[in-house]
Amino acid sequence: MNITIEELQAYLYDHYKDGGIDQSLFMKLVEEVGETAEVLNKKAGRKSAGEEDLQAQLGNELADVIHYVLAIAALNGLDMNDIIIEKDKKASIKYHHETNLEQFVMQLRKDKKA
Repeated sequence: MNITIEELQAYLYDHYKDGGIDQSLFMKLVEEVGETAEVLNKKAGRKSAGEEDLQAQLGNELADVIHYVLAIAALNGLDMNDIIIEKDKKASIKYHHETNLEQFVMQLRKDKKA
């Protein structure tokens, strides 16, 4: 199953609308970023790791980061899909990229249909 950014934001808004507080969610986000850093340090050998599945841990921590980022955005009425596309267009021009995100996705979808 695939989900869109819009669907995840709608779900998170529904989940947090009656009690989600930006500051609390932000503190959870910071905590999850720290946990992501810890896993990356283990993967790089800067911290010791036992028999842990670091790849699975990294995926879980990154999912948590995305969860809290999009929850904060949802509670503030931000359409992250549009914001990400527009921000990437500006960055693509600034950094002289051959393709921006929107063009890339359109080509990807076209290739999948072919």
